Amino acid sequence: MKHYIFFVVLLVHTVASANLVWGKKGHRVTGHIAEQHLTKKARKKIQKLLDGHSLAFVSTYADEIKSDRSFSEYSPWHYVNYPLGTLYKDSKKSEHGDIVTAIATCQAVIKDANSSKNDKIFHLKLLVHLIGDLHQPLHVGRGEDKGGNDIQVRWFNDGSNLHRVWDTNMIESYGMSYEELGNELLQSITKQERLQIQVGAVTNWLEESHVLADKLYDSAKVGEKLSYRYSYENNPLLFSQLKKGGLRLAKVLNELFK
Repeated sequence: MKHYIFFVVLLVHTVASANLVWGKKGHRVTGHIAEQHLTKKARKKIQKLLDGHSLAFVSTYADEIKSDRSFSEYSPWHYVNYPLGTLYKDSKKSEHGDIVTAIATCQAVIKDANSSKNDKIFHLKLLVHLIGDLHQPLHVGRGEDKGGNDIQVRWFNDGSNLHRVWDTNMIESYGMSYEELGNELLQSITKQERLQIQVGAVTNWLEESHVLADKLYDSAKVGEKLSYRYSYENNPLLFSQLKKGGLRLAKVLNELFK
């Protein structure tokens, strides 16, 4: 009986860990890119708040706390679902909040002079993660399939789903560490491109991801085996979104920590 209980606990822990792993590398790439585009003032203030930890280091915190039920109220903060071909402003809003209201809340807490240091730290960690999520188009997808989580496919010979393919499978299959991939993407960023990418605000970037989500839904069929050709065709978009997430995160943080 003891062995059985141990096995069940181990299995639950393994499944929970697997669910947390999916976006770590992608989030760390966006954090790494953002860090290189902070102003000196923003970098100094952020490092003081985070006790010297990097944006890449804290970028996965919002996923890690999912394993603690006391943080369950923050689960709806990672996404927003509304019909394709429509605008967020016209959609029915969730009473539990969504990624748009969550980002606004984080910004408000960080800017509030009356917020405690711990509250600022907590919401800064969430903000770093949420700007990354905003640029994974399936976090702004359809509610009926949970942003592609219910669309089962195969990644090479392993079972997966469309959301996980974009969150994890393609990034992991590329075989680079987050620093290697982040540095490669950094090399290609010109000042003109950075300024162009950073135009707009959260709602503009949201609608951009929402349009892309439509393309992602059309990129695979239920049960389809995805492999090298899928990566070849879609890696440019994947890398573009990681780059945009990092540069736009930097913009948001530079404006918050003036």
